[in-house]
Amino acid sequence: MAAMLGAGGLAIGTPANQAFAESKINNLQKEQEKLQQERSGVETDINKAGSEIEQLQKEQKDVQAEIKRLDLAISDAQTKITEKNEQITKTKEEIVKLQEEIKVLKERIEKRNELLKDRARSFQETGGAVSYIDVLMGAQSFSDFIDRVGAVATIMEADQSILEEHQADKELLEGKQNAVEEELASLEKMLADLKQLQKELNSQKGEKDKLMASLEKKEEQKHAEITDLEEQKEILAAQTAAVQKAIKLEKQRQAEAARKAAQAAAAAAAAKKNNSGSSSSSSGGGQQVSAPPVSGGAFTRPSAGRLSSGFGPRWGTFHYGIDLAAKGSVPVVAAADGVVIRSYYSSSYGNAIFVAHSIDGVVYTTVYAHLSSRSVGSGAVVSKGQQLGYMGNTGQSYGQHLHFELHRGEWNASKSNAINPVGIVPL
Repeated sequence: MAAMLGAGGLAIGTPANQAFAESKINNLQKEQEKLQQERSGVETDINKAGSEIEQLQKEQKDVQAEIKRLDLAISDAQTKITEKNEQITKTKEEIVKLQEEIKVLKERIEKRNELLKDRARSFQETGGAVSYIDVLMGAQSFSDFIDRVGAVATIMEADQSILEEHQADKELLEGKQNAVEEELASLEKMLADLKQLQKELNSQKGEKDKLMASLEKKEEQKHAEITDLEEQKEILAAQTAAVQKAIKLEKQRQAEAARKAAQAAAAAAAAKKNNSGSSSSSSGGGQQVSAPPVSGGAFTRPSAGRLSSGFGPRWGTFHYGIDLAAKGSVPVVAAADGVVIRSYYSSSYGNAIFVAHSIDGVVYTTVYAHLSSRSVGSGAVVSKGQQLGYMGNTGQSYGQHLHFELHRGEWNASKSNAINPVGIVPL
């Protein structure tokens, strides 16, 4: 534990070393304050996104009500169109019947026309008029005169009746034709208006459907944004906890270093006084065969494998880490002493482990992504070279590899603290 998160074995007693130790604690505390500010900012963003979702849901509710109104209007228009079509069908059937009646009327009118033509010829033959006086004066007796008066009256009434019936039939024919044609024209106009209305309503509904789809997509994006922000919030909270733990471990390390320094000084004084020496023993831990050997310096290689992708632009985006690819069961180890910020499954990173490190008073964060399995949990204290899991192909990954990130400072969603591990981590 004394070696965790620091250089270890410092002589704490001198003022310079005490100042350096205090500087490391101050740097960790500043990093902790920065993380708390970022968490507050993320919380604000989450609340803002939540408010935007509520507004989007309100807009969707309004649009849904409008769509319902348009659906009812379209349904009503369709009902009326059906009714008008039925009325038009009936009217056309009436027209067919009327055409039969018109045919009969035309025949009757034609017959009367022939009769009237005969009358006209008779008028022409008699000088243009029938001499009813001559008829009456030609009577042989009073009785004959009376008969002739009756006959003349009958003929005149017949002529008048023919003319009246002829006029009445013509007016009836014209009236029926006009009435039916006007009704049909009115129905066809109403039908055309209804179809135009239906077309406009369908167009409006189409626009509302597009708007609804757009609002739903925006809400979906906002939910995804909140999910990402919640993930950031959890990582920042875990980083805060990790830094707190790092501060505690650094204080313990300093106290342990001071205690050992005091023991060493006392032992040296006693040895000088007694003219005697002391001996010490050391022990080392073995690493798995397939894991890379632990190198000197602050960092060690996180796994075996070839460097398949570097830090920088890639596929139209920016690759904020490096990829180490290898086949088989490949252990992944901690690149330096540290505290596990978070060990979890991410939709993008897959099985991932975030580790916070304090090296010479500077905070670093390493990320190990796409693991097939994880062997350490959140909050665990790990040593350089300690196995964290196995290389895998989880999350948004194409082929087995380790995606490794190095951040000078805390991890954030924009990855503004990401640096190229090449030249810092032995690869």
